[in-house]
Amino acid sequence: MSHDGFPPFISAQLQYLLNHYPHTIQVKIASQIPNPRLSRHGQAPGDVIYNAEFPLAAPDVIFGAEDEDFHPFHVLCGEDGDSRLVKNSLTDWNNKDPTRLLALVIELRDKYRSYQEKRVGEVDDDRLKFEISTMVSREGIEMHMSSGVEKPEEVKFAVPLMNMNINKMVPACPWRHPQKIYLQVIYPIGRKYASSPSAPRLKLMCTPELKALFSIDDVKLPSWLDGMCMAEYLPHLEELLQRQVLEAVTLIDVRRQFIEALAPLLGRPLEADPVFCRKASFLVCSGPFTFMLHVFLSTNFPKQQPSLMFQSTQHFNSLGMPVKSPLITEYPWSPRWETSQMADRISDFLVDESLNFKRHCNESHLQH
Repeated sequence: MSHDGFPPFISAQLQYLLNHYPHTIQVKIASQIPNPRLSRHGQAPGDVIYNAEFPLAAPDVIFGAEDEDFHPFHVLCGEDGDSRLVKNSLTDWNNKDPTRLLALVIELRDKYRSYQEKRVGEVDDDRLKFEISTMVSREGIEMHMSSGVEKPEEVKFAVPLMNMNINKMVPACPWRHPQKIYLQVIYPIGRKYASSPSAPRLKLMCTPELKALFSIDDVKLPSWLDGMCMAEYLPHLEELLQRQVLEAVTLIDVRRQFIEALAPLLGRPLEADPVFCRKASFLVCSGPFTFMLHVFLSTNFPKQQPSLMFQSTQHFNSLGMPVKSPLITEYPWSPRWETSQMADRISDFLVDESLNFKRHCNESHLQH
């Protein structure tokens, strides 16, 4: 990500943060002045805001109304309720040190996790206390107390799943940070009138880069049985995920073999995704008409057939961009075919479809 429009001190701190922080960070430009604003997803909601007019100053840290009692850099002293400022990453700010922003974000995250754990621990809910006691041995669990005037109180957990190193399972893995899958568990609290506890709301989440290998959206969560607790539920879910992640890794080679099977028919790819084998581009000739064929493979290949896109090398639209076809997803396909047959059928499909695309290109050219 480029930060050329920011003052050099800020740009250096942003770059260092994005290169070393393992969690999701958003960088936004605020108002008319290029004020970088950091939004942190997951634990530690809130914004870290620089003032571009005063780039040497420490940034401001702003939290939402729900966290009005969160004062990370103040400690209570004495019985009168007074507080005092303690030394922290802001009081020790050095704009010339590119590591300071990362230190600030990590410190805020750690303090916010402790603040939320304290809030959750004070909740008077027997079921919640029991669930926490069954999960306390798991490392890395994060919790968050959510409350407000117009919404019911609830507690959210982010539970890390599977003690397996996914990075090491991918040859030539490009990921800088460990890839993780979490189960978000949301418990409503304060419903003592309920005759039997309802199932918590469950949702799988993962680090963004993992989607190149494995789609958690395709995972069907196991059913939550009456009377079940998380300690009973999690082993079944982890066993399911382990099988599916292992299958996802083996599918890399299946996609690679398919791309290799296209090469004798379409020529060597101009470019191809060498790690996950999710995309390949070929230069194809149909008589004098030359075009590029982009082949996109989902993580569900071969159950889901590849998406195809044509791109002319000879025709351009009014903006000077190459004419492209819409994504093509309907053509003869069966996941039960041998890899060579899959490639042959796509090659056969291209014979007629390339003529249709050439006609489309010529019509587009006449219109402009």
